[in-house]
Amino acid sequence: MANCIKCGRNLPGLSFGKKLCSWCVQHEAIQRGLEPDDGVQRVETPPWLRRQSTSMIVTQVFFGINVAVFLGMLFAGVSMLDNPSGQDLVHWGANFGPYTLGGQYWRLLTCVFVHGSLVHIALNMWCLWNLGTLAESLYGHWTFAVVYLLAGIGGSIGSIVWNPEVLSVGASGAIFGIAGALIASFYLGEFSLPRGAIAGTLRSVVMFVGYNLVFGAMVARVDNAAHIGGLITGLLLGALIAKAAPDRDNVGQRIAVLAIGILLIGGGVAWWLHSRDYIRHMQRGKGFLTEAKSDQAIAEFQTVVHNRPDYAPGHFALGRAYALKRDFASAETEFKRALELSPRTEYYCYALGFVYVDEKKLPEARETFQRLLTLNSNSADAHFGLAAVAMDEQKYQDAIQEYQIAAQLNPDLEGVHFNQGRAQIKLGLFDDAIASFKKELETVGDDYDTEIALASAYEAKGMKKEAAEAQEKAAALSGQR
Repeated sequence: MANCIKCGRNLPGLSFGKKLCSWCVQHEAIQRGLEPDDGVQRVETPPWLRRQSTSMIVTQVFFGINVAVFLGMLFAGVSMLDNPSGQDLVHWGANFGPYTLGGQYWRLLTCVFVHGSLVHIALNMWCLWNLGTLAESLYGHWTFAVVYLLAGIGGSIGSIVWNPEVLSVGASGAIFGIAGALIASFYLGEFSLPRGAIAGTLRSVVMFVGYNLVFGAMVARVDNAAHIGGLITGLLLGALIAKAAPDRDNVGQRIAVLAIGILLIGGGVAWWLHSRDYIRHMQRGKGFLTEAKSDQAIAEFQTVVHNRPDYAPGHFALGRAYALKRDFASAETEFKRALELSPRTEYYCYALGFVYVDEKKLPEARETFQRLLTLNSNSADAHFGLAAVAMDEQKYQDAIQEYQIAAQLNPDLEGVHFNQGRAQIKLGLFDDAIASFKKELETVGDDYDTEIALASAYEAKGMKKEAAEAQEKAAALSGQR
């Protein structure tokens, strides 16, 4: 697109050979006396310098809401100086696929006002204050508010599309949306200032976006999908406003343009959900599993595998739900199908092996865990599974050896020391069992079952005092279960 050589405004399309815009042509005509001196010339004050735009009330309101939510979490006992727990973030409105896609769509917006640490909110509020004041002066109060909220929702959608099982919080998606809207408006809009006067601000905003996208790609905890979703939403809205509704005093035109933006964004999301409907059912099923609602989860996963028969994660998830209901025959069928579709997925092998253990199909279980070893010769899970088979076969010495190998490969593997202790008790190796149970407690922390097992080992050794202490500890933990 060509620009006026005098003021830098964009020239209309197909302006072949033209070098001056109509405003500059009129201005020169007045100077040459070809038009009356009192002729009307369209020269406007730059939007960010208008007197009525000095109040940045919307930016201040959004800033205040973010700070209020942060303080509310802090006073409620959430650890905000460090990273709070996922459970706390979900409670306060985080964007989380299984819940959001499960029907809690309000999380797409609430997550924009929730932050994960003091550093997180400090950086975002600094960016909001700087970009927000500029954008509010350009667009006016209510347009800026709509752009900010829609960009926040766009960022949340981008996050959930790319990372449906990752918690997402923060205002950065909305802030990137503001930046995108500013870029689109500065590049496509017409201002009374020369293009060079705007170029510096445009360059600063572009550098902000580029730097933060690169930084986000390098840092694992940064949700770049939310940044990109917000940015795209802001670019779209900014472009629509700049080309179709640049006059913010024309309220009807602005409403129409923003309505079109909402329809485009909403239509795109609706199309994506329809074309990937199995993902929505998948996330709903996982949400039901999180709430221990196995029957509802099974119904959702059955819909997934009906719609996508070759989707291995769907069959695996359905198998998990069946296993939780102790319908091991159905779980076996689904795990085997998942493994057929994805033969080199290790945890499919592991899950199928333990279903065979639950069904007392020990030869099939051993074969499955040995298959897992062919996929990964250093698999602690495979040795853990072979030890479980040996335990059911009452080959306790073999089980101890497999548990020891598993512990060497993964010292933090939950349950390995506990089960090793059980095997040692069967062989009367009470000192070894006590050491194994203590090691389990060091690994996983306080645990009722391990304390009970430790008490029985102490009792077998005749250590009455220690056995009583372990029983008391188990009783205390039982009240917390």
